[in-house]
Amino acid sequence: MGNVSKTALFVSTISRQHDVLMGSLYSVFCVLSLLGNGMLLFVAYRKRSSLKPAEFFVVNLSVSDLGMTLSLFPLAIPSALAHRWLFGEVACLCYAVCGVLFGLCSLTNLTALSSVCCLKVCCPNYGNKFSSNHACVMVIGVWCYASVFALGPLVHWGSFGPEPYGTACCINWYTPSHDALAMSYIISLFIFCYVVPCTIIILSYTFILLTVRGSRQAVQQHVTPQTKVTNAHTLIVKLSVAVCIGFLTAWSPYAVVAMWAAFSANELVPPTAFALAAILAKSSTIYNPMVYLLFKPNFRKILSQDTQTIRHRICLSHSKASLTPEIKGRQLQSSQQCNNKDATISTPFSSCHAESYGACHICAEVEPRFQQINPQKTVRILEGNVQSEIPVRHLTDRMQNDLL
Repeated sequence: MGNVSKTALFVSTISRQHDVLMGSLYSVFCVLSLLGNGMLLFVAYRKRSSLKPAEFFVVNLSVSDLGMTLSLFPLAIPSALAHRWLFGEVACLCYAVCGVLFGLCSLTNLTALSSVCCLKVCCPNYGNKFSSNHACVMVIGVWCYASVFALGPLVHWGSFGPEPYGTACCINWYTPSHDALAMSYIISLFIFCYVVPCTIIILSYTFILLTVRGSRQAVQQHVTPQTKVTNAHTLIVKLSVAVCIGFLTAWSPYAVVAMWAAFSANELVPPTAFALAAILAKSSTIYNPMVYLLFKPNFRKILSQDTQTIRHRICLSHSKASLTPEIKGRQLQSSQQCNNKDATISTPFSSCHAESYGACHICAEVEPRFQQINPQKTVRILEGNVQSEIPVRHLTDRMQNDLL
C-alpha cells in the first residue's frame, strides 16, 4: 500500500472539533442508512413475487448502500472520534476496497436503471420485453464492472492509502505525479466510472423528459391496461431521477476534489476539502430508501400494513400480560356463561353471543345477580272440578310436609 506503512499518515490532519463533527454525522448516517435500507429490503422481500424488473435495481442499490454502511461506518466513526486511524494497514486496505466497490456499484447501478427507464419510455416496443432475467443479468454485470476498478489497485494498477485527512482510507490520489500506471488507473476511473455514467444518466433522463413532454402517447403506450402497470413506470422514472440527482450531488464534490489532488503539481488540496467531500459522499447511503419509502405508493402501503400489524400484536401481548389471574378467571367464566345456551331463566341478557365481546361483559356482570334470585315455586290444588295454583309458601306446614 505504499505510504500506508508510515505511521504519520494515520494521524488526523484536521482539527479535533472537525473530527468530532465528522464522527457525529457518520453516526447519524449509519443509523438512518441501517433503518432505511433495512426497511426497504424488508418491503422488497414482502413483495418479492410482484417486483418489476426496474425495481431489481432499486433493491440492488439498497444492498450496495447497506454494504457501504456496514463496512465503512464502524471503522470511520471511532477513528474520527479518536482523531486518528485505529485499525492498522490491513483494515485500511479492506476499508478502501469496500469503499470503492460499493460506491462504484451504486453509481453503475443507477446508470443501468436510467438506461432501462429510457428504454421503456422512449422505446416501449423493446422496453416491454425487458424481463426479470434481463434485470438479473444486468445486476451481475454491475457488480463485475465495479469489481474491476475496486480490485485493480490490489494488482498494482493504482494504489490504496489513507485519505488526506488521515482518519479513513481510499485510493491514493497523489501517486499519479510519479507513477504512470497509477495515472492510467485514475484517468480510467474518472472517465469510465464518473464521466461516462454521468453522461448516460443525464442523456437518458433528458430523452425521457423530451419524450414525455413531446408526446404523451408514447408514455400511454408504455403503460397500457394490458400490462396492468398503469403509471407504474412513470413513477419509477420520477423516483429514479430523484435518487440519481441526490447521488450525483453527493459524489460530484468528491470526484472534483480527487481530480484536483491527482493532477495538481503539489499537494495543494486542503485536507478539510477532502473531509467535507467524504461526508457528502457517504450521505448517499440514505437517499435511496428515503425517496422510495416516502414517495413510492406500494412500498409505503406494505410498510404501513406491516407497521400496523406489529403494533396490534404488541398491544395484544401487552394487554394479555397485564391481566391478573383473577381477571383472567372471570373472563373465562364469563365466556362460558355466554356460551351456555341452556339457561333456564329467560332474561333480556340471556341471548348474548360469544363472539360479541361487549355482550359477554354485560352477561358477566348481570347474570350473577339473576342467579341469586330463585324462581317462585307453585302448586296446583284440585278442588272438585276447579284447579287453582297457589305459591308453596302460602300452604300450611302440614300441607308442605305432605307435599314433600
